Amino acid sequence: MQTTPSTLHRRVEPLPWHARPAALAWRRECVLALVFLLLLAAALLGPSVAQPAHYHDFADQRSWGWLPHAMDVISNLPFAFWGMVGIWALLRAVREQAVSAAAAAMAGLFFGGLWVTAAVSAAYHLQPGDAGLAWDRGGMVLAFAGLLGLSAMRAVSTRAGMALATAVLVLGPLSVYAWSLGGNVLPWAVLQGGGMVLILGFACLRPAQAWELPVRWGLVIAIYALAKLLELGDHAVYEWTGQLVSGHSLKHMVAACAAWPVVSALLAARETKAESHALFKNRAGQPLRSAARRTTTETRSQE
Repeated sequence: MQTTPSTLHRRVEPLPWHARPAALAWRRECVLALVFLLLLAAALLGPSVAQPAHYHDFADQRSWGWLPHAMDVISNLPFAFWGMVGIWALLRAVREQAVSAAAAAMAGLFFGGLWVTAAVSAAYHLQPGDAGLAWDRGGMVLAFAGLLGLSAMRAVSTRAGMALATAVLVLGPLSVYAWSLGGNVLPWAVLQGGGMVLILGFACLRPAQAWELPVRWGLVIAIYALAKLLELGDHAVYEWTGQLVSGHSLKHMVAACAAWPVVSALLAARETKAESHALFKNRAGQPLRSAARRTTTETRSQE
């Protein structure tokens, strides 16, 4: 008589090579390295691109008392606000152990970068010029590195996210320095544009590490695209709104909202972890309560 093997004795077939997590991460790391090298070559070998001569001539030149370019300065406050909210959400998630150490480091870099961006961007807009713009872009590198690291961790691997963030932290200031020396803004443009293309590509991939922060990267891209459109339409928006607010001021407010999907992911991860803890405690305590009820019933029957 032939019997079917039990579940314990049934052989588990291994996943095919291309579907194994380690193999998938390795393939994506190789593709990411290739794309990174292509972007680096474009930044180094591409034609020199000069920054527009009137780059610092923003539409809204109004002063409020002693504060010059008031709206462009004050509109940086949302960066500080979202940085504060983000650190609060991150600390709560870390307390619940709802986020990995590497992802927490990248999120902390991102939110800390928002604080730095608020400070250096406000200082730049007090007196717009190349020197202040160099500091402004340098501050943006911190937030950008954290954001890229988070997206690469979920789509590729933790190692890829850490390596990509480190590369941005090194190459970002170098691209700003190259622009300040020779006036070639191409390396900075490749860093910004290429980074957003990478995030868009990561968003289109099935997560390689589903336990990492489930940030809605499509929403981040949409917010960034809207901010760039407002920046390009600085004067046009200023006229459309009857000189109420300029496109550049709105760009600051919109760009700061890119932190919203990250904050939402942290809060969602914390809630999921708290619910799993509560469920585990209920399941662990149920046998004890059942045993206590049985003991009580037996004691009563003996009486």
